[in-house]
Amino acid sequence: MPDPPDASLTAFLDIPDDHPFPIQNLPYGIVRPSPQDPPRVGVAIGDSVLDLAVLQEAGVFEAPVLRASPPFAESTLNRFMGLGQEAWRATRNRIQDLLRADTPALRDQPDLKARALHDRAAVTLDLPVDVGDYTDFYSSEHHARNVGTMFRGPENALKPNWKHLPVGYHGRASSIILSGEDVRRPRGQTRPDEDAPPVYGPSKLLDFELEVGVLVGPGNQREAPIPIDETPDHIFGFCLVNDWSARDIQGWEYVPLGPFLGKSFATTLSPWIVPMEALDPFRIEGPEQDPTPLPYLQQDGPWTFDIDLQVGLQTPEMDAPHPVCRTNFRHMYWTVCQQLAHHTVNGCNLRPGDLLASGTISGPTEDSYGSMLELSWRGQNPIDLPSGETRSFLEDGDRVVLSGHAQGDGYRIGFGEASGTVRPARESGAS
Repeated sequence: MPDPPDASLTAFLDIPDDHPFPIQNLPYGIVRPSPQDPPRVGVAIGDSVLDLAVLQEAGVFEAPVLRASPPFAESTLNRFMGLGQEAWRATRNRIQDLLRADTPALRDQPDLKARALHDRAAVTLDLPVDVGDYTDFYSSEHHARNVGTMFRGPENALKPNWKHLPVGYHGRASSIILSGEDVRRPRGQTRPDEDAPPVYGPSKLLDFELEVGVLVGPGNQREAPIPIDETPDHIFGFCLVNDWSARDIQGWEYVPLGPFLGKSFATTLSPWIVPMEALDPFRIEGPEQDPTPLPYLQQDGPWTFDIDLQVGLQTPEMDAPHPVCRTNFRHMYWTVCQQLAHHTVNGCNLRPGDLLASGTISGPTEDSYGSMLELSWRGQNPIDLPSGETRSFLEDGDRVVLSGHAQGDGYRIGFGEASGTVRPARESGAS
């Protein structure tokens, strides 16, 4: 693993200690400085964006791997992600050298600095990755037990396989959207009355799911599984994911093959990808795994992460989002390395830009449940909001905001936001 970020590093820019994007973070995104500019790779630093395409053109990246395949004047991060650890480390080291308060390489070059640094509030953000394949896991024991208890009772909450392997399903990559885009309430088949035939119409049980996503860097050849001790070399970075879910559509369709239309209408990603190196100081031991996983899933060292997560809900009657969930990534039972190793153990090949989402992240307390399904306990206990309203599931006009950070000693590693607003279902048959 690369060396963890140095807490003593400071940038020549003015960045408060609680800012989500200090020099220890340096998350990657795809930006356009103006609407007329083509997209390119940028790095968030404080309230600015460092334009890596400008720096690439200026010849500041001297590493052979970056000169051989220049990756920064691109509309996605995929090329850069596929170059692997050598390129990632060389880029990160060079960026930190340029931004350090005690080095003049960029600080004292006014022309280059003016061209390479943009006001973050003024740039346009694009979807950072062309996601070829998307797998959604089910790796929080608290979430799995909650949902299982609702539908099968506490004695059968977990299926027999759940503690033996990371359960997942193949999601829909084509409907992954960027934070800030609206989400249209889906239509589909539901069966609200078990004694009557199914009906067709807008979902009435629309939900969010608080998740963390992992983006694959270099993939693997088909029929060549990734050993678990090599999985960190294949992880580019992390982002926030809202796996929007239509619970009534999902509940009718999922037997026997699992989620389909209840999930595939929208999945929201945060625009900034936090590199693995930035999160390395926050690795911790996860929950004890009992029974002991099979050998291909056994790993040395701590491989979950101490990341505080929050979901805010804002109705049209409210001026700001109200926190309805506070939880932590530490509650995940299966680690990202175990997910990746299991995904490839059958010979499945992963490719740069593939997305592995954690599944809903829930903690042990009622205010740490990562979905409306759990927070309202299947609608039985509506959530009270400061506006005087209540919610069991999401209504039209509701805005959901996911956020998260890892707190270091004198600095914070933030993820930005993954937000979306629910719009009414289209009229039946409308284009």
